Amino acid sequence: MPNLIVFTDLDGSLLDGTTYSYEAAIPALTALREQGIPLVLVSSKTRAEIEPIRQRLGLHDPFIVENGGAVFVPHGLFDFPLERMRTKAPYQIIELGLPYHMLRDVLKQIEHAVETPLQGFGDLSVEAIMQATELPYADAILAKQREYDEPFLLQGPQALIEEVCRQIVTRGLRWTKGGRLFHLMGENDKGAAASVLLRCYHRQQRLRGETERIETVGIGDSINDAPLLAMVDYPILVQKPDGSYDPDIHLSGMIRAPGIGPAGWNEAILDILAQVT
Repeated sequence: MPNLIVFTDLDGSLLDGTTYSYEAAIPALTALREQGIPLVLVSSKTRAEIEPIRQRLGLHDPFIVENGGAVFVPHGLFDFPLERMRTKAPYQIIELGLPYHMLRDVLKQIEHAVETPLQGFGDLSVEAIMQATELPYADAILAKQREYDEPFLLQGPQALIEEVCRQIVTRGLRWTKGGRLFHLMGENDKGAAASVLLRCYHRQQRLRGETERIETVGIGDSINDAPLLAMVDYPILVQKPDGSYDPDIHLSGMIRAPGIGPAGWNEAILDILAQVT
């Protein structure tokens, strides 16, 4: 069992926010692989988007999709059945979020309530998603394959934005903002999903009679990463493309990575590994 687990955001963190390259992070990625340290991808991206990224990175660890909507665990990783689990080869899936069709219905209710069009990914063409996200065509197709989270465009006066967010909360749901988009979701977030997965690692550890403490690293760049950063031992915030840090994240003990995106990610992870391994 590992004594360290790294949970990471993708866009703007491990992946460059514009080119989606992870080249600058290769030294740290190599060090994690050589030391057998799990790297858990935690993203607003869909399963369809994350799977090819995992393949390119050579990862075999669990991953978390759509802002904590579900945890995908490779079959055979744990020696016990997972709670709230369904099986879809080659994964056991712990579902925390609401089904996508329910989120779509709620978005339309709110659109009617505020009398303003709210365009979610379910309303947008692939070309419109490309324009909103700067994703390539093939990646925009994968981004539309949503299961637990609805990104939507929200522009206008601050009063409108606040009213839309209020409408979401009064319906018992949550919202967050990542990059260019708002997200409508159930009672899930990145931190809650990471906590569920960490409990699985702890249970596996107990079953094997191991007592060494598992330490956790979380790394992200924006407000939708705040719940993840709040639940780890070593929260790391990487710089935005302009060299700034997200001003809305304030956590005790937060580490500010000395660099932008994957360059900062690389330096911060190597520094942590030097401290704790």
